[in-house]
Amino acid sequence: MVKIDILGNYANFLPPNVTELLENCKDYTVFNTTDELLASSMGNSESQVYEVEYDIPGSGKYTEAIIHKVRNGISANFTDPYMRRRDPDTMVIADSLPTDKVRFADKFGYPFVQLQEETFEWLRQQSLAVFLFQAGPDPMGVGGIAIVPDNAAFFALGLAMLQKMIPFNSIPQGFIIESVVFVAPTFRHTHFNGKQIVVHNRTESVHEVYSYNLYPGPSAKKGLYAVLLDKGEKENWITAHCSAVQVSSPYDNITTFMHEGASGGGKSEMLGHIVREPEGQVLIGQNLQTGERRLISIPQFCTFSPVADDMALCHPSIQKHNGKLSIIDGENSWFIRVDGVKDYGDDPFLEKLSIKVKSPLLFLNIETQPGCTALIWDHTEDSPGKKCPNPRFIVPRDIVPGIVNGPVKVDVRSFGVRTPPFTQQNPSYGIIGLFHILPPALAWLWRLVAPRGYANPSIIGTDAMESEGVGSYWPFATGEMIPHANMLLEQIARTPRTRFTLTPNQHIGVWKVGFKPQLFMREYLTRRGNAKLRSDQYQPARCPLLGYELNYVTIEGAKIPSRFLKVYKQPEVGFEGYDAGAHLLYEFFREQLMKYYKPELSKMGREIIEICLAGGSVEEYTRILPMDYQYAFNHLESEEI
Repeated sequence: MVKIDILGNYANFLPPNVTELLENCKDYTVFNTTDELLASSMGNSESQVYEVEYDIPGSGKYTEAIIHKVRNGISANFTDPYMRRRDPDTMVIADSLPTDKVRFADKFGYPFVQLQEETFEWLRQQSLAVFLFQAGPDPMGVGGIAIVPDNAAFFALGLAMLQKMIPFNSIPQGFIIESVVFVAPTFRHTHFNGKQIVVHNRTESVHEVYSYNLYPGPSAKKGLYAVLLDKGEKENWITAHCSAVQVSSPYDNITTFMHEGASGGGKSEMLGHIVREPEGQVLIGQNLQTGERRLISIPQFCTFSPVADDMALCHPSIQKHNGKLSIIDGENSWFIRVDGVKDYGDDPFLEKLSIKVKSPLLFLNIETQPGCTALIWDHTEDSPGKKCPNPRFIVPRDIVPGIVNGPVKVDVRSFGVRTPPFTQQNPSYGIIGLFHILPPALAWLWRLVAPRGYANPSIIGTDAMESEGVGSYWPFATGEMIPHANMLLEQIARTPRTRFTLTPNQHIGVWKVGFKPQLFMREYLTRRGNAKLRSDQYQPARCPLLGYELNYVTIEGAKIPSRFLKVYKQPEVGFEGYDAGAHLLYEFFREQLMKYYKPELSKMGREIIEICLAGGSVEEYTRILPMDYQYAFNHLESEEI
């Protein structure tokens, strides 16, 4: 590791807060590679076990995480089960710039400048790890610098993998530090009653992120997502909360899917393989009341190439102005949740990627022993017999086989919703069929409401339906909702050749289906290519919020039973039960949409919301933004195409 005097050589390059801190801290080490951080994660010793511990005033020593050196990388396990998932109430805003989020002073009763100085004073007493990173692809993204206690190098490693690490000894021309991440984990205990808190302080030139915990989700990942969203809000573009995949059918059709949704909405799973049952068939689902299993025979699956796992930039510089949205991956590595991998063989692709590694990986909430091979189906227990619902590992995108680099044009934008089981005795919003076709205006409404849904494994929360807000990325945004709602509607209106679908996961009515609906949709629509659905194949859904429901779906000669397409055909649901579920869905939509029904919302946006508030038909949504894509494309103003 080469010692670099960044204060002498880069004094004018660093933000003033960083310069002052490094001039007065105990000592600091500059890191240029993830291999250096990997070694530091184990305390630069030969030991295969390292404990990340701190002295907590009034409480004594506290171990935040236990780190194991394993054959395929580093395995980190937090001692507190609460720290193994992202808390949705993590973000607070310290500055006085426009925001719809909770401000620090309002939540905690004193100005952030007081805590800021305490934070810097604590950091001055530490040995620090320092490195540069780039959030989002160059030149669209944001340059940054991280300041982390060196005994929390595993956290620094995660940040440096998720964002692109920039060596100090080869800084690209034009690189500017526009963001800083300060990490002070003890403040979780001394100031915030054990809770995860991440404070955003937007200054004129630098977006500061203060992480008061060591779980990478709300800071190293979503915290820097917030930095990208802040930049996009200023410049009128969006970083979408989505995965993306290019899929090739057995007949050489290529279709690009962009799958959006709240946390747990199936983004990572959209990049997954369909797993066959031992006899070779594919399970559609299992009836929770009768135990009946329905299977389908698909002789040959489509092949696919991953594009993005969780966020993608919709930057103006990559748009082709051909009526389709263009996106590019916003991450350097992927933070993949593996709660669905419960045993060997459940996901051969991820198993091979994580076991036979090309470069060391970082595992979180995976049960390991020092020197073993971390196995993604060995999930840490939160309590005896209760597995952690959020096991993850971080994978550099450059080792993912078949990865697509650069921008892609989106053919289908799907939206995923976690749905609970449904019966007449216990009605819920689990009335979504295998997949639905959405008019663009209705697709926009789903992205405003963004249901977080049932049994979310990624965050602390309840099983009740909650909203993740505009774009499903709102929990990570620092600004105001209405500008984002307007940007999203404008984006949809300008890309009329991109189609929209809605798909559930976990349950269709009383049937447990996991993530199969979105995978079957991927198989079916890829085989069709750009061919339109026949007019007799779909009809307005019984619940207009669900757009158009399908009358039949056939994949390689095998028909999907209609009970999975029209949930009211399930005897356990029926028309009366379905309508009760539709009522719940309408209540939720109307409650959430009133947040956006403001004078600042565009005229078209207010008209779309008014249709929903009045219980309007699918055809009314379609008239505002037609589903006849060629018609819509021809009628855009010339400067919009």
